[in-house]
Amino acid sequence: MCRWAAYIGPELFLEDVIASPCHSLIAQSHDAHEAKTRTNGDGFGVAWYGAREEPGLYRDILPAWSDQNLRSLSRQIRSHLFLAHVRASTGGVTSRMNCHPFVSGKWSFMHNGQIGHFDRLRRGLESRLDDAIYAQKLGSTDSELIFLLMLQHGLDHDPARALVEAVNTIKSEAARIGVPAFIRLTAAFSDGHRLYAVRYATDRFAPSLYTATLAPNAGLCVVSEPLDGEAGNWMPVPPNSFVTVKDTKRITIEPFMVTEESAPTLESA
Repeated sequence: MCRWAAYIGPELFLEDVIASPCHSLIAQSHDAHEAKTRTNGDGFGVAWYGAREEPGLYRDILPAWSDQNLRSLSRQIRSHLFLAHVRASTGGVTSRMNCHPFVSGKWSFMHNGQIGHFDRLRRGLESRLDDAIYAQKLGSTDSELIFLLMLQHGLDHDPARALVEAVNTIKSEAARIGVPAFIRLTAAFSDGHRLYAVRYATDRFAPSLYTATLAPNAGLCVVSEPLDGEAGNWMPVPPNSFVTVKDTKRITIEPFMVTEESAPTLESA
């Protein structure tokens, strides 16, 4: 299971989330507290928004804790909205194209979780993509395919509905080939103006998700686990919830509703 952190608010140096806190994303890359896999060393990435519509993107296959370029860039880059991710692979080789975030135009996306039976579902899911969207596929992960399915289902027009339709497509394909629908999905994505996040699973074990305001600048973080290591200082997002952050004073958390199918019972992550 991966770890990630997203920020929206007044401009902030990336290092204030990625490197400086006592349980920063880099710290989580070698010692996560709320994940099945404590080490997240299969690459990292960050997407940040600045003066242009499309985000900047830096990804590499090194563990985040050993990449000095990441530390140097995060000390120099300021952004009002950025997504950062450290990867623990549940499938797909360790390559730059499989590192999160994934970017298409103005959109950036990152994910923690998995699609069960993905090796059997992948071909059918890929066939549901238009040629133009399929052509954007560069890696081999279930995470990138979720993002492409969201683009297929109208991400530009209705982000929440696009994600619901992507999940329903995965469940429909699982039913078609006769395997249980198993999805764990904690993700964040953005168009550079709003930040969206989801916490969902077909079983009882949705990966963790928290929000908190960062003092003293009053920006908002949405994270896999608290940056200070203290869950009591952060608000947990309930399972099966969709989060929309328009700005730090306009946050909504709504039920994330999808078509219900039977799901397998697995051990908690």
